[in-house]
Amino acid sequence: MAHFAELDENNVVLRVVVIGDADTADVNGVEKEYIGTAFCEKLFGGTWKQTSYNGNVRARFAGISMTYDATNDVFLNPQPYASWTLNTTDWIWEAPIARPADEDPEADPPIVYTWDEDAYQADNTTGWTLVSND
Repeated sequence: MAHFAELDENNVVLRVVVIGDADTADVNGVEKEYIGTAFCEKLFGGTWKQTSYNGNVRARFAGISMTYDATNDVFLNPQPYASWTLNTTDWIWEAPIARPADEDPEADPPIVYTWDEDAYQADNTTGWTLVSND
């Protein structure tokens, strides 16, 4: 089975479909993305890019609301906060301040932090806020 993501005019993923391997293969049985893309376009219309569960195609499995970055040929999760930057090694968004080292969701009580964009924008030094662990 092969997976293909439909993209809107802004390269945002609208849906992901599964098609049979035979619908992506040439006459010799060799799978080719362009054949699967053409199959999806003919069947559904729209613009399509292949994706895979194991992340060996375009960095990660595409999901609804993700964006296809055509320049880098990867699917990206939405940017969670304006201050976060994209790590172009593994294609994940990173906070401008490292998560506190004492975070431990398994502790009793748990020690968990959440990002506070307003606090960061106010002083550029505060960002992680301890979630109540009472």
